[in-house]
Amino acid sequence: MPILERLKNHWWRLALVVVAVAVAAFAREAPFAAVFALVPVILWCSLAPSPRSGVVVGLVLLALLAWFVVPRELGLSGRWVPAKIEVYWLYTTLAAVVCAIGARRGAARLTALVVAGFVIAGGVLFTEWDAPPGDEGVSPWPAQLRTAESIDCGSGGCWRDITATGDHAPDVLREHLTARRFIPAPSAIPKAELLCRTTGLLVTHKACARLYTFSETSARVDWYVN
Repeated sequence: MPILERLKNHWWRLALVVVAVAVAAFAREAPFAAVFALVPVILWCSLAPSPRSGVVVGLVLLALLAWFVVPRELGLSGRWVPAKIEVYWLYTTLAAVVCAIGARRGAARLTALVVAGFVIAGGVLFTEWDAPPGDEGVSPWPAQLRTAESIDCGSGGCWRDITATGDHAPDVLREHLTARRFIPAPSAIPKAELLCRTTGLLVTHKACARLYTFSETSARVDWYVN
């Protein structure tokens, strides 16, 4: 079959993959999760029984992918924003169900996808158990501050912290965290403000930042994941 004829018949498959890659490119914090999230779309392109069902189900998969990737990367939070770990197991499970309804075949491959999602999720949780947190929406820091970052670990796990200096450093850091949807929470440490944000549909992912004020021009932020 000539190349032009193949493109005419299968353009929608290429279009779905291209759009999925564009959506996944938003995932700067968790690029591996985004790459894994492309698998259901690619798998669907091989299972779709017709162009019509291929496009319809493909659009549903793209909507799911956007939901699980974009809001978190935009700094949004709340119980309607999926956590990073849910991309591996919850998104792939929902995507497998959608593919099964649309194709009514490929049970073995879809089951393998779901199993792989749970296995990878377990592996990620294991490797990150004692690891320091990532950016968690806390950094990068305001450009007007001079910052020095470090990683510390103790019996309760690891955390990251930055010491910042500059005009009105505590206020600038507080506004920075608030703008990234960290909200005040009760603090067990005197003279330290605690701000947290939560994501996760079924499993809560809670990132907290503790702000210490030293002077009008000096402050420190520790952040960790519960």
